[in-house]
Amino acid sequence: MNGSSIIFYLVAALTLVCAVLSVSTRHIFRAAIYLLFTLIGIAGIYFWLDYQFIAAVQIVVYVGGIVVLIIFSIFLTQQAGEKLAKQKIGRKIFSALAVFCAFALTMLQIYQHDFVETSAPHIGNTVKDIGGQMLSTGENGYALPFEVVSMLLLAAMIGCIVIALRSKPEPK
Repeated sequence: MNGSSIIFYLVAALTLVCAVLSVSTRHIFRAAIYLLFTLIGIAGIYFWLDYQFIAAVQIVVYVGGIVVLIIFSIFLTQQAGEKLAKQKIGRKIFSALAVFCAFALTMLQIYQHDFVETSAPHIGNTVKDIGGQMLSTGENGYALPFEVVSMLLLAAMIGCIVIALRSKPEPK
């Protein structure tokens, strides 16, 4: 076992432990912090795989945006120190069964397909290559889908504003 494998297993273990703690703790603020470390661990795995752009996006969007939004939401609702309600035993059993089934399906897919390790260099994982593909209008370009998604997000934001501004009926 070389140093690279040891680093991978340490980062993967950190990610898995924080993920389990995130869904199993009853303190909502601690769950958000564990989620933060889980997402940082995933970014670390991306760095280890030599996908710097995806790792940077993971940190900026999820760690820097989503988790901070969740933490601010917790503080704004003033429930940072409160414990979540205990779950019923039936729900815990169903959750464990769902995790076991997902793990079994993942292992089935791994054993059915032959994954071969290659030493070929990664093609197209630099920021320049990704930017060129995103803005290209050619056969392998993503400019049109990128614009369609941006219009869809704009429509969703306008819909949210309309729903939020809709006046509530006054009680009689």
